[in-house]
Amino acid sequence: MNFNLTDEQKIIQNTAREFALSEILPGVVDRDEKKIWPKEIINKMGELGFMGMMVDNEWNGSGLDTMSYTIVMEEIARVDASSAVVMSVNNSLVCYLLEKYGSDFLKDKYLKRLANGSKIGAFSLSEPQSGSDASNMRTNAVRDGDDYIITGTKNWVTNGINSDYVMLFAITTPDIGHKGISCFIVEKGLEGFDVGKPEDKLGIRSSDTSELYFDNVRVPKENLIGNEGDGFKIALSTLDGGRIGIASQALGIAQASLDASIAYSKERVQFGKPISSNQAIQFKLADMAIEIEASRLLIRKSAWMKDEHMNFSSIASMAKVNASEVAMRAASECVQIHGGYGYISETGVERLMRDAKITQIYEGTSEIQRVVIARSLLK
Repeated sequence: MNFNLTDEQKIIQNTAREFALSEILPGVVDRDEKKIWPKEIINKMGELGFMGMMVDNEWNGSGLDTMSYTIVMEEIARVDASSAVVMSVNNSLVCYLLEKYGSDFLKDKYLKRLANGSKIGAFSLSEPQSGSDASNMRTNAVRDGDDYIITGTKNWVTNGINSDYVMLFAITTPDIGHKGISCFIVEKGLEGFDVGKPEDKLGIRSSDTSELYFDNVRVPKENLIGNEGDGFKIALSTLDGGRIGIASQALGIAQASLDASIAYSKERVQFGKPISSNQAIQFKLADMAIEIEASRLLIRKSAWMKDEHMNFSSIASMAKVNASEVAMRAASECVQIHGGYGYISETGVERLMRDAKITQIYEGTSEIQRVVIARSLLK
């Protein structure tokens, strides 16, 4: 494994960094406070090829590797984790799933628009009674002629309000657990398909999260992805890649925390000298830097293994649980270094801490990641 970025990856990194600083940073605190979905930013990310980075050129994607994707995710999240998660879901959970498991008909109809960013996707697995236990879902899809009739409720759906298409998991064969789950792509606007109110969240407040309601929604049989009963396998495979994206988001938050801590410690003068001259602060910065660099290497190894078509499930879980916990510690230390100024919204530092927490929860909690890792060790 080569630890050096290629010339192309360096260009991609610089492009993402410049875009984040010039287009995303202005107004980031205001968007968070007012919970404004970053529509124009997402449109521009689509124009840059950031919404379907790993999708083949044939389907309007950028045709890049997972490493390049993690690099861009880190740079975007370094400025705004909310914009980053919109990008992550569309790339890791929607485009990846559709390209790997969808028919050419579905790729031509949906993937091309998702990959170029003209349409936005959502991934809908969780339900009120089934979070980590996906096999306990109740949303069902019953075959009726040339359609499936879908009924049920989904929750915690990122992009639930602003998406155009939803990757939906539902029971097609009851009473056989996860073997009865199937996957569909469902368009917004179908009769009986309604969207709930936006959730009032602790962090990533300018991304939207909502419930989705399906009341006898008719979906064409062609919108079944794979075969009946393939849904659970599709979900697990997709979430493996998604965890690399969320790990990269967490890494961006952690790096932003270190950046802010370094800058403030040099500027803040107490007792006649910058607080960066105090060993207590220096040790905090050093510990943050050590953990961040180690996390970056773990993420890049997982991306490399994915691109090499190796089994990356366990390493992706390691990358996510590590990066999310590093992000939480780094953000907390950042607030501590800023003191009272870190506790007010004006500086944007407390936002890092609020945003970091969700990375320990969504797309598989830290506890679930440890279960995945332990099972791989003990099999």
